[in-house]
Amino acid sequence: MNIETTAITSKQKPTWSRYSYPDSLWCFGTLLAVLLFLGYSMHFLNIEIAALIGGLGRLIGVVSDRFYPPDLAYITNRGYLGSILDTLQMSFLGGILGVFIAIPLAWFSAWNVTPHRKTLFPIGRLGVISCRAIHETIWTILFVSVLGFGMLAGVSALTMFCIGFAGKLFSDEIEAIDMGPVEAMRSAGANSFQTFVFAVVPQVRVAFVGISIYTWDVAFRAATVVGFFGGGGMGWYLKRNVQQLENLRVGAIILSIIAMVLIAEFISGYLRSVVNKAK
Repeated sequence: MNIETTAITSKQKPTWSRYSYPDSLWCFGTLLAVLLFLGYSMHFLNIEIAALIGGLGRLIGVVSDRFYPPDLAYITNRGYLGSILDTLQMSFLGGILGVFIAIPLAWFSAWNVTPHRKTLFPIGRLGVISCRAIHETIWTILFVSVLGFGMLAGVSALTMFCIGFAGKLFSDEIEAIDMGPVEAMRSAGANSFQTFVFAVVPQVRVAFVGISIYTWDVAFRAATVVGFFGGGGMGWYLKRNVQQLENLRVGAIILSIIAMVLIAEFISGYLRSVVNKAK
């Protein structure tokens, strides 16, 4: 008994070893190929390291000359404070709608549990990939051209963005589940929906909550960019002051955006830690 226990323990104990031929050849060959491609790309794009470092120094000078001191009084007016609330509402609505639509699409696009591999699987994959393939700024431009400027276009763009973002993560989680409960439900005569609700959801619900929180976090950061392209909120104020060359106000708006992103990061991080403890 002791011999078997020692043998099992020795097998499970991780060991470290160097690469040996031919594994070492593939490892260092791949690293060399990446470095050569990086060097060729920098040469082809005419990127000079010295000029880049000098440009960073000039950037600091431009920021201190044009954007300092920021006009903090501007971001305390009622109009701008209302735009912060609009941005929060826009990200929340876009995130909620995107997550709700992404769940069935993720179910369809998960190869192991999709209800029909010939029809619903390509539909689900096409929906998720299409939303991920188009950047949120392009979605904003498209919806602004159809719906006009405002939060409706912004929420629609964020919804499409969140469908692609959350749908990909949801489908990956579903494809990584234990198939034992799924096969047991199928053998008992359960249909596809019953199998998903009672065999798949219990395994992924905690991960889905964490992904949903992270999706809102990313949606809030994207909301400022969406607003810059006509979706309303803080981004619209940023665009207007950039066009009017109100650099001190621009500096204050950028500081407020950074502060709001940090707050959103703290909140989402705290909620994700609570979810992880619930596991």
